[in-house]
Amino acid sequence: MRSYGEYCAVAKSLDVVGNRWTLLIVRELLLRGPARYTDLRDGLPGIATNLLAERLRELEEEGLVARVQAPPPVATTLFRLTPRGEELRPVIERLVLWGMPLMAQQLPNDAVRSHWIGFALESMLSDHDPDGPPLMIELRTGDQPVTLETHDGAVRARFGSADHPDAVLAGPPKPIAGFLIGWIELADAEAAGVRHEGDPKAFDRVRALPEAAPPATA
Repeated sequence: MRSYGEYCAVAKSLDVVGNRWTLLIVRELLLRGPARYTDLRDGLPGIATNLLAERLRELEEEGLVARVQAPPPVATTLFRLTPRGEELRPVIERLVLWGMPLMAQQLPNDAVRSHWIGFALESMLSDHDPDGPPLMIELRTGDQPVTLETHDGAVRARFGSADHPDAVLAGPPKPIAGFLIGWIELADAEAAGVRHEGDPKAFDRVRALPEAAPPATA
């Protein structure tokens, strides 16, 4: 990467992580944990294979990513963030919050991965009844199901279905996210192709309050 040549913390940071795809590779490793090369490529639709290899090499040289050998039966090379790389988590989380209003528009060719949606919702949602029983809401959208779970007043997202979800939202990602973030109501989401199962009050427990939602048009 070419350096900005400035004695400035912002410029020096961008010297390291300002290349195209770099922060998205960090995003994938934050969400997945140690990951195979093929997992990273699947989570970065559109990246050329040689460019992914080059970016990983740059991140290794900067001390942000390390290679580890997975034990049998996997027995393959995994990429993981180093402690220095993990320090980028709040940067990515702030970018999620800053960029959420931009999610009000989805272009026809925009790729979708369920864990991206789950990560964004983690940053936007909270449990309005932290003393209540654990709650699970399954989202059936994107490439695989994601389950939202309440824990200590927070909402966490994990890959996969729930055995006995309290409620389910299924359909396109934009109206599902828009409903949970508080941009639109459930009737509007249903009109946009979303189906729901279970108790609708479950959504109220985690759904962002409309007045707290970013100013955007869903």
